Amino acid sequence: MSKAIKNTKEILSGNMVVALLSLAIPIVVNNFIQTMYNLTDTYWLGKLGTNEMAAISLVSPMQSIIINFGTGLTLAGSILISQYIGAKDKENAKKMANHILICSMIFAIFCGILCFIFTPSIVNWLGADATVHKMGTTYLRIVLTDLPFLFMINIFSSVSQAQGDTIKPMKLNMLGVIINMFLDPLFIMVFKWGVAGAALATMLAKVPCAIIACFILFNTKNEIYINLKGFKFNKSMIQRILSIGLPTAIGSSTMQFGFLLMTKNVLVYGNNAMAAYGIGNRINGIITMPANAMGSAVATIVGQNVGAKQLDRAVDAYKKSRLITVVFLFIAGFILSRNVVSTFIVTIFSDDINVIPMASQFLSIMAFWCWTNGIYNNTNGLFNGAGNTLVTMLVDAARLWIFRFATLFIFSYFFNMKEASVWYSVVASNAISALIMYICYKLGWWKYRIKEKK
Repeated sequence: MSKAIKNTKEILSGNMVVALLSLAIPIVVNNFIQTMYNLTDTYWLGKLGTNEMAAISLVSPMQSIIINFGTGLTLAGSILISQYIGAKDKENAKKMANHILICSMIFAIFCGILCFIFTPSIVNWLGADATVHKMGTTYLRIVLTDLPFLFMINIFSSVSQAQGDTIKPMKLNMLGVIINMFLDPLFIMVFKWGVAGAALATMLAKVPCAIIACFILFNTKNEIYINLKGFKFNKSMIQRILSIGLPTAIGSSTMQFGFLLMTKNVLVYGNNAMAAYGIGNRINGIITMPANAMGSAVATIVGQNVGAKQLDRAVDAYKKSRLITVVFLFIAGFILSRNVVSTFIVTIFSDDINVIPMASQFLSIMAFWCWTNGIYNNTNGLFNGAGNTLVTMLVDAARLWIFRFATLFIFSYFFNMKEASVWYSVVASNAISALIMYICYKLGWWKYRIKEKK
């Protein structure tokens, strides 16, 4: 019996805590591995100087906009495939996998070309000085060329996760990080290629992983596999992908565009603040990994149980996951928020005496309030697994465009908190969004698309 079949049985009828942890733990490891791409770049570029750090911090949100939009498509695939599996409809699960692959590849190639052309204008609009502008343009152009490889890996992860298998994606990404950890110091420190070396190392690390992912996806021995022979677009499936994936794509990319504007606001306080913001965000990405992983696990479990018409079990998964995540993040966040701890962590990535205090303050504030991400991500997982991505889109967009910019304005204009206004606006907007998502859950809105299908 394959790992995917065993996990599906656990998800549909086994111990819920075991099902959650068997999915979430590999996702945490996988997310950490993926974050290591950026952390490795951050570490080695931090050895070169503040301008290099500022350049990557400035353009990373633009990279995330493109990736997150396309991820909406692969997330839709994961949700729909999991629902088909729960309903024991493997034939349509395979057809959905075919559609997700074609749509994602078209998107990756089109956006990669378009963004490569307009990158200089985008970086210029962000207000970078000449040095940071050149570095940022170079870095962004190179990393955007790896979109087809990245999306092939993401499709593989989505298809695997929909079946309850989070081990294979973890192993695949581990291979990529090992390659990247070897290439980064080689290209940056030995060949002296700077930000271009960091970007090239990241891109080349994904190529062998994408090839392996492609090989596995097309392997007919798997339960769910890709078969493009005689492929024809199915109007109904395209509509389902768009109805679920488009809200997620718009919400995520809109949110990331908000991050882009946030970097523009941070840059007002100088390159030191920009570097501190980048370091803090990357470390915060590690802190909130358990919340992201549990949210992804909930989405898979809810998806399969919705397909099997077991709504009580879907709610049980959400409640248990939320409790585990909030308790864990509250304890871990309290420890990491201590100034001695946060300062030590920051010094790993920078030795600039002007950057360290700002980054340490940012990290302390985010760590203390990171437990709110446990509520937000798990509730997102519930809504996404049920196929109701419209609510998550609206709250994602509001989190940046309304709550964050509103609190940023209040903290900076009325309290004159300078760069600290950015730090506090991040945690305030996250907490407000978590509260709204919880209220939406209590109102029963997560069931909307389920009722619609009856």
